[in-house]
Amino acid sequence: MTLASEKDAPPSNLTGSLGAGSIVFMVVAAAAPLTVIAGAVPLGIGAGNGAAFPAMFVLCAVVLGFFAVGFCAMSPHVPDAGAFFTYIRHGLGRPLGLGAAFLALATYAAVQAAVYGYVGAAIDELVTGFGGPSVPWWVWTLILMAIVAVLGYRRIELSSRVLGVLLLAEIAIVVVLDVVVTAQGGAQGLSTAFLSPTQISSGAVGIAIMFAIASFIGFEATAVFRDEARDPERTIPRATYLALAIVGVFYAISTWAVVSAWGDDAAVAEAGANPGTFLLTTVQNWLGPVAGHVVSVLLVTSIFAAILSFHNVAARYWYALGNHGGMPSALARTHARHGSPHAASLAQTALSFVIIAVCVVAGLDPVAEVFAWAAGTATLGVLVLLVLTCLAVIVFFARSGVDRRVWHTRIAPALGFLGLAVCLVLTIANFPALIGGSTALALAIGGLLVLVTAVGIVLALVRREHAPVGPGAGEGLTAPPAATTPV
Repeated sequence: MTLASEKDAPPSNLTGSLGAGSIVFMVVAAAAPLTVIAGAVPLGIGAGNGAAFPAMFVLCAVVLGFFAVGFCAMSPHVPDAGAFFTYIRHGLGRPLGLGAAFLALATYAAVQAAVYGYVGAAIDELVTGFGGPSVPWWVWTLILMAIVAVLGYRRIELSSRVLGVLLLAEIAIVVVLDVVVTAQGGAQGLSTAFLSPTQISSGAVGIAIMFAIASFIGFEATAVFRDEARDPERTIPRATYLALAIVGVFYAISTWAVVSAWGDDAAVAEAGANPGTFLLTTVQNWLGPVAGHVVSVLLVTSIFAAILSFHNVAARYWYALGNHGGMPSALARTHARHGSPHAASLAQTALSFVIIAVCVVAGLDPVAEVFAWAAGTATLGVLVLLVLTCLAVIVFFARSGVDRRVWHTRIAPALGFLGLAVCLVLTIANFPALIGGSTALALAIGGLLVLVTAVGIVLALVRREHAPVGPGAGEGLTAPPAATTPV
């Protein structure tokens, strides 16, 4: 096929053969485990509920587990990609579904912008630390953006392999630290603060929960890869539960080990005074300076893995919107050779470039402003989407009656809804602290998210939804593209 004929071809369908393991690599990489241990954990310990902070990961994992029960139960009944968009559309109607799709797109664009800003500063610090030249942070960001654009354009299995290698490396170094600290009994004995109800409820519990729940962003994206899964009805639920279990256990145990490496009081003091170097100092103290250098490098690769994963998720929201009439249908085209949503991927790259360009022109600090503001925006957006999805699950099963299991369709989703609603309220109440800015800035960000959602709702009301491509379009099913000669 020539480039011209490919351009003029009708929209086709995503294809792939991802197993549960490959999808788990995608979504766990989005959670950026090493980055969470290096960034969110010190803030949760220093500004949250101190040495008992590991308990917050357990609590949030349980709440998200309730969410996952309903999420997976509904998965076979929404057989098209789009995750939040398709779930909310089937449960609460197309207008709110399309509004959620726009909100999800804004959310993932925000979190990708956040890590783009952070990684530029991190690479510059790493290079200068090894005696290299200092260049503006955005130079490194643009280089990585180009690499992500290439990987996002190509077949999804390539991204999965890259993410798998990077993820295993970043988890391995933290596991080594966990084992060494545990084997040696910590600095003052292994911490038991996370088992004490008094200590768990002490300090700023709301801030602690806020940082903990933000650390799980990305696990819910398993359903986005439905069209590229080998056996979606089995693969998606397995990947969802496995990703949540891996992330939750890893966060809780590693945070407990880091606290034990210092001792309860010393950990709180160090995390509060030096949150940016807390993990690095811990690793150097217990594993030596060479391991400290390794962590510095792996922190950058961890952030890159998160960027690539969020890019793939966002691209599939562009694709879903193009496939359902919310965006131009050209975005629903897939590459004849790679089977990737290449047009949607390019759209996401262009959006990321525009956001970073605006930040550079505005002279924003890549960490204190770009990362803090965008990450806070993403946390708020994801929580709203999770709450709406829980509600959509409950309404869908109540109306359809296709699954009468009480635990899966009513009790678990309701518990998830209540738990996530509490997390959302706490996040809104502490939002200025999360973004490191003023109340006026917090209101502006919240207003922007409301506006984006409203645009999607209005579009749904004024534009018709066209059926997805393929013989199963009436059910949201997809079919493989016709055979073509690859470019």
